Amino acid sequence: MTLLTAVGRHPLAAGIHADLAALGVELIDLAAEDDGPPSVSSIVVSAGTGNRAVVSTNGAARSLSVPDLSFLAQAQAVQVDGHYPELAVAVLREARRLGIPTLLDAGSWKPATPSLLSLLDVVVCSADFQPPGVTDVPAFLTAHGVRWIAISQGPGPILRWTGDNFRPHPVPQPPVVDTLGAGDVLHGALTSAIARRRPLTDVGFAEALDEAAAVASRSCASFGTRTWMRTT
Repeated sequence: MTLLTAVGRHPLAAGIHADLAALGVELIDLAAEDDGPPSVSSIVVSAGTGNRAVVSTNGAARSLSVPDLSFLAQAQAVQVDGHYPELAVAVLREARRLGIPTLLDAGSWKPATPSLLSLLDVVVCSADFQPPGVTDVPAFLTAHGVRWIAISQGPGPILRWTGDNFRPHPVPQPPVVDTLGAGDVLHGALTSAIARRRPLTDVGFAEALDEAAAVASRSCASFGTRTWMRTT
């Protein structure tokens, strides 16, 4: 797995570098000489319910140059999240050229989202994803060329767009201890599942959603974003 982002050499960044290395994630740090702090979040989790509050910053203040993208030739799937849009566009274009499935983690609408849509195969939205002035999100996305669309609803069923309606995919309901990171787990697991189902088909997308939902639900049954990885 390769992560292309900006971390830098601020003291806080050392922990990020060490953590990714321990997990076997190759980091391509496009801000390696930047002394500024990395994007961080402050998170409070409610004991007993798993609900959380998040205060975060993003990387909007940083402008990154596009690196050599030859490493993408080894990729099986590419996911972007709408941050660093110039970089995301360059990566998606190269992935498309190479025939690699492209995905968007659409947690919320961002001003740069329209520049990405024509380069995406898969868009999984949260219920908070709302393009300005748009009432029919699937029609909006398909008009931009997106073929596979789903909407996550927390503990509710994931809604998969079939072309003319939504088909619900039930989400397993383990005892919830902590929902922190569940959405990120869902998107990561989906990207992994799609990478193993090339070329992607409607059936493969449905299977990948079910697989990702199971992984994300399992992650909510233990405290912290990593405990479930060590106990299953």
